[in-house]
Amino acid sequence: MTSRRSPGRRAVARGGAESGSRAVAVACRADDCGDPVEPGAPVPLCAAHLVAAAEWAERERGVEDALPSPCPACGSRLGVRFPSAWLCAVCEWRHGEHADGELAPPRVDVVYYIRFGDRMKIGTSANPRQRLGALRHDELLAFERGGRAVERARHERFARQRYARTEWFALDAELRAHVAELAAGQPDPWELLARWRSEALALRIS
Repeated sequence: MTSRRSPGRRAVARGGAESGSRAVAVACRADDCGDPVEPGAPVPLCAAHLVAAAEWAERERGVEDALPSPCPACGSRLGVRFPSAWLCAVCEWRHGEHADGELAPPRVDVVYYIRFGDRMKIGTSANPRQRLGALRHDELLAFERGGRAVERARHERFARQRYARTEWFALDAELRAHVAELAAGQPDPWELLARWRSEALALRIS
């Protein structure tokens, strides 16, 4: 089988190896290219093929960059730039599109975890800001996406800590670990809820 590599590429590598004292000049790995590899390149490609690879990655994967203006769906400034469009990096809203003002906000049910003293309440609501405004508590610990089914599952899981016939639980190490897991990567529950709502809105009108 005849190699597709150019004679020039072989000569560059062999000449360097035979010299002994001279550094080996590595040739570009692209087919039919014998140009030297760009110094410091993360992959063995010449300057021209590095540019071609970067342009391909930009078309296929996009480039993270600041949006020209805040996302109208979630308020994020972080975007992903493609040759054809900008997308919000948080909710994938297409920059330049506007939500239909007549559409009602999407319903997103959450299970909330609030602390009052050494107790924690596990409840659910589609309007947690209004619901929590009516509940006495010291701190909102976390949100978990889900409705009644998820709430029931959490009540059953932590039945040992539950105060009889209530939604209040003794806040022990097991419950603290569960809340910490929910909050990992996004310590602000309200920001997480805003992201869920913007994602639901983007899916509904896409």
